Amino acid sequence: QLQLVESGGGLVQNGGSLRLSCEASGSTLDGYAVGWIRQAPGEEREGLACITADDAGGVRVHYAESVKDRFTLSRDTYKGTAYLQMNRLGPQDTGVYYCAADPSCPISFLHYDYYGRGTQVTVAS
Repeated sequence: QLQLVESGGGLVQNGGSLRLSCEASGSTLDGYAVGWIRQAPGEEREGLACITADDAGGVRVHYAESVKDRFTLSRDTYKGTAYLQMNRLGPQDTGVYYCAADPSCPISFLHYDYYGRGTQVTVAS
């Protein structure tokens, strides 16, 4: 059973950066697309980005408009880890960030087969 563990969250100043990591246990991320979802206080979950499985065609990354040009999603197939580099963070980015995995990137990057427990990101204004 694939299990996902997020790390790297914390408190950051407005305009700062953080890098989140998503590590797999129980199985590997091989063959899975990996995405990140944000749950802001009082808001619905928002799909942020998704990276496809690393196959013969390489990987493809998709971003929501709200984070495009600020966030970068990558994966290290050898380490079995995915990373979300977040730059120019603002108070609107505050929330719990969940890593998720699925055989393919879902529509709106929201509904996956597997989810981590989340890591809190707080951006001070």
